[in-house]
Amino acid sequence: MITLFQAEWCPYSAAVRERLTELGVDFVARQVEPDAAERREVDEIPTLETEDGTRYAGTDEVFGYLSRLEAWRFEREHRRQYDEHAAARRRETTRSVLEEKAPL
Repeated sequence: MITLFQAEWCPYSAAVRERLTELGVDFVARQVEPDAAERREVDEIPTLETEDGTRYAGTDEVFGYLSRLEAWRFEREHRRQYDEHAAARRRETTRSVLEEKAPL
């Protein structure tokens, strides 16, 4: 199973998660410490670790690796859905739900 070292607040991690979804790739999301100086497992996010232990660090390396994978038959439909939800992302719907359902 592919492992993605990432953070929900990171837009680059979000882009990788979206692309993995478009490709139909199952993955495990591993959360990292918010402060880069405190991270032990990776120096950069997003970092993708393949099943054989190879790591791709940073958006360019990760997307370079993902470009070599075969597309899933739902790839275009997932991108269409992503585009259709653009307004909700601009409205910060995720933040609104978090503030309502899990305030800190």
